[in-house]
Amino acid sequence: MPTELQSGPRSGAAIAVRDLQVAYGGTRVLHGVSLDFAPGSFTALLGSSGCGKTTLLRSLSGFVPVESGSIVVGGKDVAGLPPEKRGMAMVFQSYALWPHMTVLQNIGYGLKLRGKSKAEIAAKVAQMLSFLGLAGYEDRKVTALSGGQRQRVALGRALAIDPGILLLDEPLSNLDAKIRMTMRHEIRAIQQRLGLLAIHVTHDREEAMTMADRLVIMQAGRIAQIGTPEEVYDRPASAFVANFMGAENVLPLNIERGEGRASVTAGGTQATLAGEAAAALPAGEALAYFRDDVARLGAPDAAAAGGDLVVPGTIAARAYPGGTYRYKVAAAGREITVDDADRHELGTTIGLRIPLQRLHIFPASEAGIAA
Repeated sequence: MPTELQSGPRSGAAIAVRDLQVAYGGTRVLHGVSLDFAPGSFTALLGSSGCGKTTLLRSLSGFVPVESGSIVVGGKDVAGLPPEKRGMAMVFQSYALWPHMTVLQNIGYGLKLRGKSKAEIAAKVAQMLSFLGLAGYEDRKVTALSGGQRQRVALGRALAIDPGILLLDEPLSNLDAKIRMTMRHEIRAIQQRLGLLAIHVTHDREEAMTMADRLVIMQAGRIAQIGTPEEVYDRPASAFVANFMGAENVLPLNIERGEGRASVTAGGTQATLAGEAAAALPAGEALAYFRDDVARLGAPDAAAAGGDLVVPGTIAARAYPGGTYRYKVAAAGREITVDDADRHELGTTIGLRIPLQRLHIFPASEAGIAA
């Protein structure tokens, strides 16, 4: 980007949320959420619709009142302050630009509200336009811009007031796929260059993992897991998180644990694990979660070996999304999705080879979403 703005961490901007509770009417939406955001960090709030992620973001910004709890910014509880007194800026899903205003007027709007002179506003807007690759667009109406350009204007308006904290409410959801990919990298680069604390709400798993250095997975108004993208993806803390992070195949298991070993049975076949891997398994009825690329298709009578289960199944459906075939396999009373390079005909009996080490296994009693 052509122009450098002030870079490096801001003045220690950080947020400490404690026991935050929010209700709409008589319906509780956030149930005592406690969460810290470190200076310069990029956190994605991730979850399905209705999980409370947007409510949490809007509570931080001041657009949704809190029922109880605290939002401490720089040592001061701002939970009762209006949005403009919190030192935060927000980029909305709909951009929220003024259609009758020019690009200059939109980006300078927050500065005008803060009593800046026309000369100060013009200088700052020019700096922002150069920084965002929009130099020369000052006098254009925002209605004449593309979606990506409008998103840059919305981002410029937020950054123009020099916030220490940037809040992003699904800002890329209205863009087409190619522009969305570009804007992911641009927003991340801006956040890192300016040292902002950024909090990004999204339902898009890939978007969260490629932009954020920390994920907060939310479920029904509570935090289900906090961790780096690698931690949450590879070591989900619950069946819900595993499923949400793409491990949508579910296989019923029975696990019998012995001295240093565990026997795992599924679909009438058995495999054995030993050592630490065996000790980590729950005993009794369990459910295993895994992604489409974990299992492989082979001969139905292949022997289990090396910690792999070979579950008999039947090809129920086939598609070709490109590169590999995608199959629906009826096995162990479930329908399993498998990506495989070979072409198999519908109705073919196959062996579903599943490596135990790559399964996310939870006691059936705790995996309520998979019954």
